[in-house]
Amino acid sequence: MIQFIAFIPFLLMSIVFITHMRKEPRGMITGVLFLTYLTAIGATALFSLFYYSELLQRTNFLYPLVMIGGIIFIIAIALFPFILIITYFIQGILILKKEGLKFKNVLSLAFSIALVIYIFVWPLIMPLSSTNVYEKPLLLLADIVYKIFSFIFIYLLFLMAMYCISAILNLIHIGKGKNLDYIIVLGAGVKGTRVTPLLASRIDKGIELLKYNPNSKLILSGGMGPGEDIPEGVAMAAYAKEKAVSEERIIIEDKSKNTKENLLFSYRLIDNKDSKIAIVTTSYHVFRALVFAKKLNIPCIGYGSKTKWYFTLNALIREYIGYLSISYEFHLLVVLFYTIAMLLITLFDYLNKTGAINLKDFLHP
Repeated sequence: MIQFIAFIPFLLMSIVFITHMRKEPRGMITGVLFLTYLTAIGATALFSLFYYSELLQRTNFLYPLVMIGGIIFIIAIALFPFILIITYFIQGILILKKEGLKFKNVLSLAFSIALVIYIFVWPLIMPLSSTNVYEKPLLLLADIVYKIFSFIFIYLLFLMAMYCISAILNLIHIGKGKNLDYIIVLGAGVKGTRVTPLLASRIDKGIELLKYNPNSKLILSGGMGPGEDIPEGVAMAAYAKEKAVSEERIIIEDKSKNTKENLLFSYRLIDNKDSKIAIVTTSYHVFRALVFAKKLNIPCIGYGSKTKWYFTLNALIREYIGYLSISYEFHLLVVLFYTIAMLLITLFDYLNKTGAINLKDFLHP
């Protein structure tokens, strides 16, 4: 009976997570549910290990394996921040060498430096908050600012982790990529009249999906931007025809200027709004495009084309910043709520310590 009760959280989270992934995975809640699901799996596994510990100790091979696995897991958790910092630092240097010094190319390097500051430098300031800050107004102000900035950084890190998890999960399709009616390929700039390698990889992915969906059509979406001789949609269509895609299966959208318009204008070209739709863009861009599609009430799934690894991490941070720009109102409310709650707690603590109010009398009138 106890074993069954211990498995209930795991079973419930399995049902919730699988149902969510089948119905509407296009949101940050996907990452939160996945993390909760992993927590339920971990809790169930730990309970099983403790419950069957005597049985495991009597086995000659399982117990050592479990112990080794536990040690490896603890070491991996301890080393993860350092691996993350080193990875982003190396990729940050690499993208600067290959792509040049531009603001959008320093994000990986800046992120690794921010992690170093937060993990190694920021805690050195922490003793400030443990002193009697109420004796000096400047110390109290510094303590409040420290707590607010600490919360903001941790909150942004948590959001970034949830964004990355949600982005990865939305690239996984089990039984969803069949019987598609329309495949929308998002534009990415052209040089003169020719598509760039980045855009070509998106079109190639769309063509690949066409082969698995013989009744589907390819919508190639993109208007004409600065330095382009023809609209992106037209250049994309020419490339698709070179790859032996018949003209009957190609629909051109040549008015859009950004991702939102790519989706909106392409969706207008679809007569049957109950059609099964997939959007194709670069892997790191898929999730943000899906979030846009959700806001526009466009039912679809997303497929990602490959790009250079050193470019992906930097672009993923840029996409995360882009996500924050379209959902900042909610996150500002979260920070505001924390700030107000923290200020009220600080005020209450100050009044209690200075004797203005008595906590015991307040709790037991």
